[in-house]
Amino acid sequence: MTGNTHVVVIGGGYAGVMAANRLTRRDDVAVTLIDSRPDFVHRVRLHQLAGGTGDAVVAYRDVLAERVRLVVGTVARIDAAGHGVALATGGTVGYDYLIYAVGSGSAEPGVPGAAGFTYPMVTLEAAQRLRAVLDKERTTAPVTVVGAGPTGIEVAAELAEQGRRVTLVCGGVLGPYLHPRGRRSVAKRLAELGTTVVDGPGTKVTAVSRDTVLLAGGRELRSDVTIWTAGFGVPDLARRSGLSTDAVGRLLTDETLTSVDDPRILAAGDSAAPSGLPLRMSCLNALPLGARVADTVLRRLAGEPPEHLHQSAYAQCVSLGRRGGIYQFANRSDVAVWPHIDDRLGARIKEMVCTTILKHLANEARKPGSFKLHRMPGGVAKRQKLLRANGIGAPAAGQRTA
Repeated sequence: MTGNTHVVVIGGGYAGVMAANRLTRRDDVAVTLIDSRPDFVHRVRLHQLAGGTGDAVVAYRDVLAERVRLVVGTVARIDAAGHGVALATGGTVGYDYLIYAVGSGSAEPGVPGAAGFTYPMVTLEAAQRLRAVLDKERTTAPVTVVGAGPTGIEVAAELAEQGRRVTLVCGGVLGPYLHPRGRRSVAKRLAELGTTVVDGPGTKVTAVSRDTVLLAGGRELRSDVTIWTAGFGVPDLARRSGLSTDAVGRLLTDETLTSVDDPRILAAGDSAAPSGLPLRMSCLNALPLGARVADTVLRRLAGEPPEHLHQSAYAQCVSLGRRGGIYQFANRSDVAVWPHIDDRLGARIKEMVCTTILKHLANEARKPGSFKLHRMPGGVAKRQKLLRANGIGAPAAGQRTA
């Protein structure tokens, strides 16, 4: 392997691929990407895969720089002291710097029967399994989607648009992130599709069986297929490896995305918790975080101090079938505001976003350093205010030299 510095990236999602591509800006840096799959998963299209209206698999050659070495495998443990990662199949890959970008998955439901009688939606394999189940079911079979965040809303709308009998169980509020105006728009679209929305008090799921879903208020729903989209969790690799994590299991870093334990370990994406105040789990944040973490490594190699995290643009984009969608604007504190774009224009924007994500990765692969969104002005003051409000001073780990 050529290169004087070896950087290993664990995780081939949006943040990991962005970071790996960007690191090829320097000819003296060799990059290895370790992922459990031989292909890239375009996660924001998983609801389409489950609904049979699209695919979510992209060849790595279309989004990954040629100079990045791809290792298909699973990391069993990080050996921080030995600067290496142990693979589950045996063998060790050494590193000079390690970028932890393992992403997120389904949280443990913790509801009786949920583990055995529901279908999660946040991984490629889970979406493929659900697709196979739906293909065998009659269209009139009752389908229940548990969880009314973006994933739940998208899969419910995708299936309802095909004429399926869908009930969306919110466990509280429909689309918690959305502004009330945006929420009303989504509710209207779901009603047009024939989706039954069960929200408000008493709508948390307390038990699941093969053909029923029981709610806290005592209501029982008939369900031949129950899809679980409530909550996200992260892999426990960092915790198992003895690294500091937050309560969820995200790797604790400073504001340069450097581990509080080791200056040679950094994190980006859903599995990173900068200053214990992680950004919302989303592709919107994963791409800039991937670029930012790569820049931290590159600046250190250049003998320059790394920049601190900031994010200046927030929004949420949700598809509502193939002919509807919503683009919800937000302020720099990542709080939804009243403007939104919905209906067919919202659907076109969502499709444009999905396409643009891959273009960003492909462009970075061909021309590393071309991604600029993480350098948009603004956002610094908001982040600093948030840190002060939580009693967090200027972190020191990012100022250490590796």
